[in-house]
Amino acid sequence: MKDRKDEGLWAWRQAENNNHMIALQEGLPEAKGPAELAFFGSSAFRITSPAGVSIMIDPWRNHPAGGWDWYLYDFPKTEVDIAISTHAHFDHDGLHLVSANVILDRLVGTFAFADVTITGIADKHVSDSTHNAWNWANLTRSLTPMETLPPHNWRSFDNSLIIVETGGVRILHWGDNRPDPPEHVWEMIGPVDVALLPVDGSEHVLSYAQADAVAARLGAKIIVPHHYFIWDVLHRASTMQPPDAWVNGRPGSVWLDKGAVALDPATVAACDGVAWCFGDNVAFEKPTFADAAAHR
Repeated sequence: MKDRKDEGLWAWRQAENNNHMIALQEGLPEAKGPAELAFFGSSAFRITSPAGVSIMIDPWRNHPAGGWDWYLYDFPKTEVDIAISTHAHFDHDGLHLVSANVILDRLVGTFAFADVTITGIADKHVSDSTHNAWNWANLTRSLTPMETLPPHNWRSFDNSLIIVETGGVRILHWGDNRPDPPEHVWEMIGPVDVALLPVDGSEHVLSYAQADAVAARLGAKIIVPHHYFIWDVLHRASTMQPPDAWVNGRPGSVWLDKGAVALDPATVAACDGVAWCFGDNVAFEKPTFADAAAHR
């Protein structure tokens, strides 16, 4: 008989429980201070609300087929209240690696709990990568039976734009969305305070010009790049590159010195399209190379 222990979600093997959610639904504590944005490398961010609701978006994993690893080690053990994936690609859908009370996989619609409202807007993944040196989307079409072009694309080329509203700020996680969604999608997005956009030196998802255009259309106060190379998190085989040129090309750019930052509403409101970049800083303790090698 087939060994089924690693099939499906792993929640039944997690020692944690939903006591925090029960406490929050019984009554919110006095919420003080701003929301926090923490970076976990690749496209993974944890947002923590003033009341303490924690949300992990796009935890990563290596490709399940093996033979082509992007990451030097597994996603760090993390417990959160809510885990979200924007789309069904291995560098965004490691939901089973996070201990979460609620899982929102490719959310479309609205989820509200405590002092957090999360909205998912259905759209499409980038399928034109002619701006990228490897033109990976064309390679995918050429080397596999997968259809990447909308409207007949396979599931993995769908994408949900995720908006998190908490602590007086609206945060948009772009995932790997195409740069030119229909007008009704822009209208659904509405005003954005903080935009998390996939920007790297290889222009893997968005070209620099596309990222600038998206940022301008959103009118975001702060733009935070993700989906880029970090030397002690990703393999060079990922083809990612650092986002330095794009970040430094935006006036007033800020290089953060830690893996987490407070999103004070007044501070955010005072910004005007400024790039905040975490660089190589992440919100977990990176394994040493010896530890990472021993774990593999």
